[in-house]
Amino acid sequence: YSSSFPLCVLISVCLFLHVCVHAYLVCVCLSLCVCVCVCVCVCVCFQVPWNPEVDLCWHTLVRGASDECEPEWCESEDPLFILYTSGSTGKPKGVLHTLSGYMLYTALTFKLVFDYQPDDVYWCTADIGWITGHSYITYGPLANGATSVLFEGLPTYPDVSRMWEIVDKYHVTKFYTAPTAIRLLMKYGREPVQKYKRDSLKVLGTVGEPINPEAWQWYYSVVGEKRCPIVDTFWQTETGGHVLTPLPAATPMKPGSATFPFFGVVPAVLNESGEELEGASEGYLVFKQPWPGVMRTVYGNQQRFETTYFKKFPGYYVTGDGCRRDKDGYYWITGRIDDMLNVSGHLLSTAEVESALAEHEAVAEAAVVGRPHPVKGESLYCFVTLTDGVTYSRTLEAELKKQVREKIGAIATPDFIQNAPGLPKTRSGKIMRRVLRKIACDERDLGDISTLADSSVVEHLFQNRCCVGV
Repeated sequence: YSSSFPLCVLISVCLFLHVCVHAYLVCVCLSLCVCVCVCVCVCVCFQVPWNPEVDLCWHTLVRGASDECEPEWCESEDPLFILYTSGSTGKPKGVLHTLSGYMLYTALTFKLVFDYQPDDVYWCTADIGWITGHSYITYGPLANGATSVLFEGLPTYPDVSRMWEIVDKYHVTKFYTAPTAIRLLMKYGREPVQKYKRDSLKVLGTVGEPINPEAWQWYYSVVGEKRCPIVDTFWQTETGGHVLTPLPAATPMKPGSATFPFFGVVPAVLNESGEELEGASEGYLVFKQPWPGVMRTVYGNQQRFETTYFKKFPGYYVTGDGCRRDKDGYYWITGRIDDMLNVSGHLLSTAEVESALAEHEAVAEAAVVGRPHPVKGESLYCFVTLTDGVTYSRTLEAELKKQVREKIGAIATPDFIQNAPGLPKTRSGKIMRRVLRKIACDERDLGDISTLADSSVVEHLFQNRCCVGV
């Protein structure tokens, strides 16, 4: 062909031939199988091997088909779907949800948490393939007859104003996204946001991980212009829907707090001995009774279900997260229990250290893990992603260590700070701290990384890891 031949035509022809070849091979294989009936849509471009005993013509069947589709009647506890957890803490688990409880719970939480009204336009930026997409793109909105925006692509392509362009174009009123996306957009400042009006927005939501107060304030002040309440929702693949959440315009907000339990959810804070703590306290977040949307089992492994969620504290559902409850009864998620560090006998929350690092204007995102230390037990190994235009230097490193020391105390001073242009994340946007711990310890056996979005990030971090700390 000549260089002037239209590329789009060439691509179309190639794709068509590719599909035809595969369709032909499928037809040949199925025609040899006498134990199935095959509905064949005949394509005029090639001769289809035909076995009248098993082959059925699509066109003939459609002409005689009814417009009515009788629903399949199911029991309330029949399985609805199996969704594997993201794998940020190890081998994925097949979380099984059932029909009635899950659909009731997602419908109710969607309606109340987002204060959904018939004239609203709702947009959740999550991937439909993970639990937020199941609960709050698919089942919850559809059960309420919601008008939803579905988005495919990156929030920064073709430019970093993409989200706000869509908000204005479709008059989005309720917007739900992840702290990871918020911190990503924070790197580019206010100007890309303020190019668009966003005056249709009424409620802003966050999901997927605890949001640090700095990102919360930016979201509230810059995106929502201090007029949109933020629903900072805490829940899990296993819970099916929101379990800790504010209600817009009804719950007084505190930046970074998931506030109070949803209706019917009864949380408790336990110490290491399994004793319930009263008032202002910090410990294990558990729930005392079931709710409609809770998972029913780990698919194919009931024993793992019982061991993972109920063995540590019998009689309670164990979330695996730590939390702090303040004097006003607000709940603050401190991170996964396995993200707690024991430094010289002091328990430190990685989320707290990460928040202190992220307060520095040069830091867009931070992740902290533990690394074994012969004296202190564990040392703090920190990964920081810098904002655009900032260069990592020893001066900046000293500033970051000083900031953490002043915010938390000398015991929390980072031993290692590594410049990380990118962090290993699952496809749902969660930081894979298990992988970061392997990098910090220079352990190349990463285990199951099937949910890692970009493996090149890991190799880059291995090559540039810190060897000597303070």
